[in-house]
Amino acid sequence: MAERVRIDGKWQVTEQVGALDILAERTGLPRQRIKDAMAKGAVWLIQRGRQRRLRRVRHLLQAGDSVAIYYDSQVLQASVPAPVLVADRGNFSVWDKPPGMLSQGSPYGDHLSLLRWLESAGFPKRQHFLVHRLDREASGVMVVAHQRGVAADLSAQLQARTTEKGYQVEVRLDDDRRSQLASGEVWTLDAPLDGKAAVTRVMLAQPAGDGLPDLLDIRIETGRKHQIRRHLAGAGYPVLGDPRYSNAQTRAPGLRLRAVSLAFRAPGEGDELRFTVAGLRDQAPL
Repeated sequence: MAERVRIDGKWQVTEQVGALDILAERTGLPRQRIKDAMAKGAVWLIQRGRQRRLRRVRHLLQAGDSVAIYYDSQVLQASVPAPVLVADRGNFSVWDKPPGMLSQGSPYGDHLSLLRWLESAGFPKRQHFLVHRLDREASGVMVVAHQRGVAADLSAQLQARTTEKGYQVEVRLDDDRRSQLASGEVWTLDAPLDGKAAVTRVMLAQPAGDGLPDLLDIRIETGRKHQIRRHLAGAGYPVLGDPRYSNAQTRAPGLRLRAVSLAFRAPGEGDELRFTVAGLRDQAPL
């Protein structure tokens, strides 16, 4: 495996100069690598306090402009499968995001993100507005708006908690908890996260057996960062394969968390729509 190279730099210019030229001079990177970093969203132009990704290799910086690069060879060399279209309603679309794909980019690039994939390969002639997020390691159903008004409508529904989001996870329960959930009881986790209310409902979909762990159905009423993962880990049952909140006994090849359903009111219409994707154990092998 090649040695990982990481360079973070920001430079302001006092005279007109090519962005590629100054980046090559200051970083020592080959020009082709800088071009690749530009194409993948790791180079930023800062003008009058505003910044945007700079992709045009022939761009001329003007006096007072700044250019920044967040170069991580490991990130830039990574790739992910394409998302799968679940439904296209014109003003919004629904996708099955693969594990490893970001919802949106980071300073180190956006080529691994759903939004950039839509801009470049999915629906390049439409606008794209992210309505909600799904952890990079997780997979499953996501909706993306293609009109500003639709994005505002869907965001308002999420804020009002009128949407329904369903997930599946795999964990290793103890006998007492498994028996409790097997009786049909819904287990509510409501420990605040980051000082904010957070509510997670847990149901048993399939108990452990035949070498498989317990499969849980999850409904969340709030959307805090890593909510399901943090709530379950805090209760003593971390999601299998969780790189952040699991332990040596719950290691697995990949996070076993999948968004399997999403229901909301059709923007501007009022009819309830429900979109589903295959569950954790119903997916075709990669």
